[in-house]
Amino acid sequence: MSMRVLAVLAACLLLAACNKVTQENYAKLQSGMTKAEVEKLLGEAAECSSALGISSCTWGTEQSFISVQYAGDKVMMFSGKGLK
Repeated sequence: MSMRVLAVLAACLLLAACNKVTQENYAKLQSGMTKAEVEKLLGEAAECSSALGISSCTWGTEQSFISVQYAGDKVMMFSGKGLK
């Protein structure tokens, strides 16, 4: 096996081990948390959008994700799907 293939496999294993989109982390979310607190827990969001002072950020994939809605800088509500 070439070094390049080994490096790619190692990177994939590290990324899978660092997955923060889990039921355990979802249970730590609370209304009123700041965006910085959520990012400390889940890392940088995969996608965010905002309108009229409300923003929504998502972590994970279409099959397994955590979605957080903010009013200003505070968590208003959150949801998850496919968490393990």
